[in-house]
Amino acid sequence: SYAAAGMLAPMAENITVAPMLELCLKSRWLYPEWTRKLEALSGNDPGYLPCGILAPVLERGDGEKSVRESQEKIWLDRDNIAFYQPGLGKSIIGGWWYPEDGQVDNRCLMRSLLQTARSLEIEIQEGVTVKALQQKQGKIDRIITSAGEIAADKYVLATGSWSSQLLPIPVRPVKGQMLCLRMPHQPHEPYPLQRVLFGDNIYLVPRQDGRLIVGATVEEVGWTPHNTPVGIQNLLSKAITLYPGVANWQIEQFWWGFRPGTPDELPILGNSPCENLYLATGHYRNGILLAPVTATLLADLILEGKSDPLLAHFSWQRFSHPTDKKMTFFNNSVSNDNGHKISLQVNETAKFSRSIVDSKNEDTLTIAGRSFNSRLMTGTGKYPSIAAMEQSIIASGCEIVTVAVRRVQTKAKGHEGLAEAIDWSK
Repeated sequence: SYAAAGMLAPMAENITVAPMLELCLKSRWLYPEWTRKLEALSGNDPGYLPCGILAPVLERGDGEKSVRESQEKIWLDRDNIAFYQPGLGKSIIGGWWYPEDGQVDNRCLMRSLLQTARSLEIEIQEGVTVKALQQKQGKIDRIITSAGEIAADKYVLATGSWSSQLLPIPVRPVKGQMLCLRMPHQPHEPYPLQRVLFGDNIYLVPRQDGRLIVGATVEEVGWTPHNTPVGIQNLLSKAITLYPGVANWQIEQFWWGFRPGTPDELPILGNSPCENLYLATGHYRNGILLAPVTATLLADLILEGKSDPLLAHFSWQRFSHPTDKKMTFFNNSVSNDNGHKISLQVNETAKFSRSIVDSKNEDTLTIAGRSFNSRLMTGTGKYPSIAAMEQSIIASGCEIVTVAVRRVQTKAKGHEGLAEAIDWSK
């Protein structure tokens, strides 16, 4: 959140996925009331500004005539755009004006949120690392942290790019480099750049205190940190093309951050595989924009059990691609420590995610001339019921399962050895 630019730009971004656009617009319209409440509770200005966004089009820019005007996007020709924002690059032939988009100073917003939380006596633990989520019977039992164990009735996973370190969900880091310039200022005159400029992989966001936020690169480099000469050069070159005046402005700060990206670039919201764990991650380039709607939808779901139909489009389950796969089990019954019978059927058909089992995996296990690509080794004592164990094994998608049964008494009645219990003809 600290590294963002704070643009509220669902229209300027030209979001084409209908549910995502609906989510973003809903969140944008929550901003006025949300920030008013934050300011009233915290005494700090969150920095919300419904200033509109200007998207200049270069001479090489194509297709501007193919887009129809509406109340939310207005075409400005070369003369009109130059009048609205003087000093633009000579290669700009016009641009789109998005009057209902805006910006929020993300650092002011974070200060306001923290102060609001403190005023409501919400405990915030900073500098604490979550090491693991301890699960028991389909629920989160507690979380293991660098400051000890923490238990609660319900949990929300909102760890951004680090989410996949705690759960097997497809969230990855997408690095973004940014910089801040200081705009020159003359007494009794406005700052030279007044409009948020949204270009081709570049944006310039002027703050009311004279800072100009320039961003951002989009880099698939894993967890590689730091600013780089090529990244900063790329940003400055594009910024100068949009607004040549920035070439001589003071550089004030560089920074970088990791966006939480997903395969379809949409967030993951709502319920999780665990009954009492909720997901709010994968917001990618729209984390600041989607903050109020994420909070609203998750609060309704957690506190009142109300699931907005919109959440269905952002479920974690969309990344599961079920397919039929044969799973080889022994067709017999053995007893676990509690005396329960466990029945495992031969060639049980299971549905599983391709991300769990890869049929092309070269690391195969060969038994009696048959090759297997996946193997699950499990015990019998950790499951609450036999049905739960069967469902867990089927959901794993493994082709062969090895079950460890402790203290099998080969001579006691009803506790024959495994060698005698197994029907070897199967």
